[in-house]
Amino acid sequence: MNKEVFIRCRHLTKIYRKGSIEVVPLQELSLDVPKGEFLALMGPSGSGKTTLLNLIAGIDRPSSGELWIGDREISGMTRGQLTRWRATECGYIFQLYHLVPILSAYENIELPLLLRKDLSKAERRRKIDAALDIVGLSDRGDHRPSELSGGQEQRVAIARALVGDPALLVADEPTGDLDRESADSILSLLQDLSGDHGKTIVMVTHDAKAAAAASRTLHLEKGQLVESMEGGAS
Repeated sequence: MNKEVFIRCRHLTKIYRKGSIEVVPLQELSLDVPKGEFLALMGPSGSGKTTLLNLIAGIDRPSSGELWIGDREISGMTRGQLTRWRATECGYIFQLYHLVPILSAYENIELPLLLRKDLSKAERRRKIDAALDIVGLSDRGDHRPSELSGGQEQRVAIARALVGDPALLVADEPTGDLDRESADSILSLLQDLSGDHGKTIVMVTHDAKAAAAASRTLHLEKGQLVESMEGGAS
């Protein structure tokens, strides 16, 4: 049985202009991503993979084409609407974690929830405790980033992306700054988030082993899809 399509890209084109110079990182790209899929995007620098990731995350808008996440056409949203949409519907995982060094793991995870006026302190605590449990750091909530390993820092960053319970997670080289053992642990966590928790995950990576952990890998070249292959995830 075919899974419900969650991300629908139709003829996406992105053009950046600097004076008389035009750069086209994405050109007429169409793509369907089923709900709950763990998708890896690969390609050389300048292939358009990060541009596509940022469009899917609502950080940027396409120059033309349509982009649907669930039943929302985010390509037609204003910047303010995209900001509000990202706050509840999309979690972003960065390569370098972007944790606030003076805050504990708990406080770092709490940051996106502080933007929401509909949550009490007790509700925030329940969500943070649940996110810490999912990433296996229930006993590290009071630790600052300097007291954590790189793999633990990335787990905190993933918990921060998860804490609002978004349906979509996007990850930009999430294992790029980690040793192999820590990277494998993070990839296993992402597989669990997709397989057990139903999160749709789109990950950019240069690492073929990381891509193999995804359920599907797409290769981009000059802003277009050139190859698709199944990954090693179940």
